[in-house]
Amino acid sequence: MDSMHPHHAAPPAPSGAAPATRQPRLSPREEEVLHYIAQGCTYGGTARRIGVSVHTVDGYLRRIRSKFEIRTYAELVRLDLSLGL
Repeated sequence: MDSMHPHHAAPPAPSGAAPATRQPRLSPREEEVLHYIAQGCTYGGTARRIGVSVHTVDGYLRRIRSKFEIRTYAELVRLDLSLGL
């Protein structure tokens, strides 16, 4: 370490600290689908609102569930609320 610039050295990492992980991100369309479903819209109602097929809505929800390891409807609602959608 340079005695002239001691503040330039990086602080030691805490022992046993887990590496920083990135939280998954949703696309704008995934956010839209999540919000409608969390608000109680059916797959069909969501599909009509955004102009896609029910199959496409299902695909978006499968991706959302996979990204965030979501298994229940309640977890979908919690995610929607936590994202402020």
